[in-house]
Amino acid sequence: MNNTRRRRRRPGVSSATGRRVVVVPVIQFAVIGLAAVVIVGLATATASRRVGQREAISDVRTTTLIKAQGLVEPVVTNGLPASDPAAVEAVAKLVEQSVVDASLVRVKVWTADGTIVYSNASQLQGTRYPLGADELASLHNGLIQADVSDLSSPENRYEHGFGKLLEVYLPIHTPDGQRLLFEAYYRYDAVSAAGRQIWGSFAPVSVGSLIALELLQIPLAWSLAARLRQRQRERERLLQHAVDASDIERRRIASDLHDGVVQDLVGMSFALAAAARQESMPTGAADKLRDASDSLRTSVTALRSTLVDIYPRDLAELGLAGGLDDLAGDASANGLQVNVTASGLPSTLPRPVTSLLYRAVREALRNVERHASASRATVRAGADRTSAWVSVADDGTGFDPEILQARAVEGHLGLRGLEGVVRDAGGLLRVESEPGRGTTVFVEVPIP
Repeated sequence: MNNTRRRRRRPGVSSATGRRVVVVPVIQFAVIGLAAVVIVGLATATASRRVGQREAISDVRTTTLIKAQGLVEPVVTNGLPASDPAAVEAVAKLVEQSVVDASLVRVKVWTADGTIVYSNASQLQGTRYPLGADELASLHNGLIQADVSDLSSPENRYEHGFGKLLEVYLPIHTPDGQRLLFEAYYRYDAVSAAGRQIWGSFAPVSVGSLIALELLQIPLAWSLAARLRQRQRERERLLQHAVDASDIERRRIASDLHDGVVQDLVGMSFALAAAARQESMPTGAADKLRDASDSLRTSVTALRSTLVDIYPRDLAELGLAGGLDDLAGDASANGLQVNVTASGLPSTLPRPVTSLLYRAVREALRNVERHASASRATVRAGADRTSAWVSVADDGTGFDPEILQARAVEGHLGLRGLEGVVRDAGGLLRVESEPGRGTTVFVEVPIP
């Protein structure tokens, strides 16, 4: 009845746990997705701003080409390279009226030898500075170049008040075909603003698409998490059925052996002992019958011990602590001193948990007796609201944990086989050992 009630309560607990199992991954997915949106958004913003700046610079180059060759070049005369006052005045008037604006703050016209024949900073007119390689390449090859202005250069000393500038230069021609270098200086913040404007024009679409994609994925993540949780519950039910079926089968085998073969052997032992006590029985034959009776009793004792291992009849009544005390008593009878400490164990644990932890301690103590050459072992057990655990530590010779894998390949399952059962139950098994330092086996399983 108690087991039935426990099984009936479990679906409610599983439902609450299931909701947490579904909600937590979805929240994690949403947080990770939001972080991804932010990262992608920032990367997109950075890349888009750069693209916008490149587009803005391209627009500035086009604007400079139009102003230089479409407006200034038609008023340039053959006297401008020689700084003819009338030629300079014609260019200056046009520049002030139609070229310079809020973003284009400085204009210079150079000859090939580096002489500034016109500038709207009149102090520069007639001064001479060597042209750079890019400027000469633009002048001779007809290229339009754009670079951030080097305000530390002496020819740019009158531009300090404008802040960071972008200079664009290209060749223009006098009527007789002489090439001059037209140079325009733009405020860089205007270029940046144009780039931001380009980014801002499609930022809502790109970022909005990312957010919409995230919002669409959350229901999908919820559905997938719910399906995974459902499959996990089905797996847990199948595992519980397997454990129950194994428990029933072990109990049936133990009962059949105890009520059948064991009783027959006990009866045979008594019969042999009785026959040995008959006065008519020859001395030699009586001795053989007594030996056979003793051998049968020894076999019955071993068989009963095996039956207890197969299905400990009193484990449900004694609980895990009592079962561990019995294991310690058996080990002590074999010469191994075992101390048991069970603190924090609830009065009742689910039978599968109790059986699994009992089996883990039994297997660990067997290994200590057979392989560890230990004199003492300590068994500890404990539990909280979510899990129960046991540990077995010995003072034996220890070993290299990698041996477990090699022994499993050879067919010696032992702890490796137990590890699979513990893992299937949602728990963990950890073996810590070192040659000459003893071994500790730790097993923890969740409480459903």
